[in-house]
Amino acid sequence: MAVLQWRPFNQGLEPWVGARELGDMQSEVNRFFDTVFGRSPHRDVGDRTWTPVADMYETKDELVIKVDLPGMSEKDVQVTITGDLLSLKGQRAEPEGMKPEQYFRAERWAGRMERIFQLPIPVQADKVRATYRDGVLTVMLPKVESVKSKEIKIDVQ
Repeated sequence: MAVLQWRPFNQGLEPWVGARELGDMQSEVNRFFDTVFGRSPHRDVGDRTWTPVADMYETKDELVIKVDLPGMSEKDVQVTITGDLLSLKGQRAEPEGMKPEQYFRAERWAGRMERIFQLPIPVQADKVRATYRDGVLTVMLPKVESVKSKEIKIDVQ
């Protein structure tokens, strides 16, 4: 699976393959419109959702997903895996004591967060580990043995 970066102002969308990208694309379009038009003061805080940014890459032995979740604690985040889908859900609280009319600028999202990743390779769901440090959630998903690359020694004759 190729990871493509969306560059809304200096380049168009690079070609992408497969329908599994639609959820991520919809999130990016929503984020773009929210950025351009700002937060709507008429939306209820309970209805607002935000999508954290993430990186997904593989090492020799595992698939790694890193998600930026600033201002949240590990107790605010729920990680589940079902089949080839990894789901992150959580809630980032609004600053206490602040009223919308007190803001000059409001760019940091609060409220519900949800992100679902389709895993590009089979993983061992029972051995998934997650750590949270400095606002970054790191999920390590060990590859199934049949997916790991193996070096084959060549005998010279």
